[in-house]
Amino acid sequence: MSETTKPASWVAEHVTFSCFAASFMNEFDTGVRVNHHIHGESVSAVEWSIGFQKLFIRAELISTSVCGPQHFGRIWSRLSTDVVWEPVPPLTAVIALVRYAYTQTEGGHLEAVRVREVELLARIIDSYQLMATYIETAIRTPIAPDNFIQAEQSLIYGHWQHPTPKSRQGMAFWHQQRYAPELGGTFQLQYFAAHQSIVRQASANTVSASDAIRQMLGEAQHNLIIGPGEVLIPLHPLQAEAVLMDPDIITLLEKGDLRHLGPAGSTFTATSSVRTVFNSDAEWMLKFSLPVRITNSIRINRRHELEAGIVMAKLVQSIGLTSTSGTFRIIQDPAYITLDLPGREESGFEIIFRENPFRGTRGDGIVTTAALAAAPLPGALSYLSQLIHKLAYASAEDIAATCVKWFNRYLQCAVEPLIRLYDDFGLALEAHQQNSLIDISSGYPSVGYYRDNEGFYLSKSYRSLITKMVPESHHQDALFYEDAEIRDCFAYYLIVNQVFSIISRMGHDRLCNETVLLQILRSHLHAAAGTMSGAGRDFIRHILDLPTIASKANLTTRLHDVDELQNNGAQSLYHAIRNPLMDPGAIAVTRTNNVIAS
Repeated sequence: MSETTKPASWVAEHVTFSCFAASFMNEFDTGVRVNHHIHGESVSAVEWSIGFQKLFIRAELISTSVCGPQHFGRIWSRLSTDVVWEPVPPLTAVIALVRYAYTQTEGGHLEAVRVREVELLARIIDSYQLMATYIETAIRTPIAPDNFIQAEQSLIYGHWQHPTPKSRQGMAFWHQQRYAPELGGTFQLQYFAAHQSIVRQASANTVSASDAIRQMLGEAQHNLIIGPGEVLIPLHPLQAEAVLMDPDIITLLEKGDLRHLGPAGSTFTATSSVRTVFNSDAEWMLKFSLPVRITNSIRINRRHELEAGIVMAKLVQSIGLTSTSGTFRIIQDPAYITLDLPGREESGFEIIFRENPFRGTRGDGIVTTAALAAAPLPGALSYLSQLIHKLAYASAEDIAATCVKWFNRYLQCAVEPLIRLYDDFGLALEAHQQNSLIDISSGYPSVGYYRDNEGFYLSKSYRSLITKMVPESHHQDALFYEDAEIRDCFAYYLIVNQVFSIISRMGHDRLCNETVLLQILRSHLHAAAGTMSGAGRDFIRHILDLPTIASKANLTTRLHDVDELQNNGAQSLYHAIRNPLMDPGAIAVTRTNNVIAS
């Protein structure tokens, strides 16, 4: 059976191992590179020794990366008492590595952590099963992610550096066809009518959240019976199910302060985050709370995030990115609406309104960076590889030369503007590959976009400037961080998660040598630093001159069963890894006018 005819379950099992192994190698044990001999051939492999299990595991390396995931093939194991290596299923190897990781974390396989171990294994299996479903659908009906929503719904494998990239606890299998972005389902929102006395809303725009809701409903609002003093509030159907079982909400329903009106209006579909929904004709995308644990966290819109979204929208408007940068935009979350419940921070009705610049055909050619960096289905080319080959053919240029040109334009619109924003205004963004969008309507990157009102870091050293621009930010202490902390987070999200993923994809696809791309990145950052004088310049020094760089500890987070959105700092979410930008090949570039070496 060729790789292209392998069943979805086989593909999902191997991807599950690869994702777990990537986290395991980054956080616990890089393994030992060995040559594995089988049937007269010698193949490169990684070997792990699991002492307490008296077990050795080897995974074949079919493609390596300096700054991204390794690509694995066959897997073998043997007991220390044996001499023969036997093939082992990927999930069996994952289970062994999970047990090993717990012993490394806890200093011994203690019964006290057994519950967390079983919980992690459950999420791994959940992720694997859902991934198999998504792969099967993608194989049956392949779709090129040529516009915003197609790219959003094309991420069938998920995050390569996460041990459970598709786990969604709380979303039953019968929900998948309608609510999973990978399956492209559509659904109406569930509407409630709430008395205005219990409604809380705010907007950084002239249009209020309640007015925006009525505008989205259009003529459909006439089918809903709305009493005097009542405000319409939509919910995701899964969240509606959850709030209808909440005792406080039941009390409001019984008193008549809240009424459930049922489904209404146009249909929406899920974006890659699952809980943000999109309609190509709607002026707004809506971001809901969901009673679902997606990868690391139960997805809840916190009250402080709602308020922060207003502050950040005003800051972005004050900065005037549209006029100051022709190549970069921040998609704003300028309004929210919710219910106020006595004694509770959140009611479950928290809704964030995100502007939708991709209505109609304006979403053509807009793709999330995650879709570009994603691995292809077996036997196919990745989306990025297809794009580069098409551009090279059209221009009669060499593949590598086309790749270099594409990468340079990517850095100009999706990387440098973010560092400059930090340098000018002390604003850093969680610009990981899922939060970052690129306009590639012409083939080459032309405009970068950022989204997510949760992902802002404001520098304390710029606080006086920021509060002068947006006085309300003076009361948002939680948004301000020391630059040392910002640098680690910013380095991970922008460089490790996003840029390194693009470099790794190009390397695995044999489009261009990774070392060449790392050299280009170094040169580009050196040049950019020459025009900066603040936090951005210091950030560039940080990522170019240190032997290590921060990375997200997703496996450790899972081992401790930490909800990162509610983490109180007891368990660090980041750890240091080797910095590929300090590899000898990467730093072998001409350092003329090296402004950051002093």
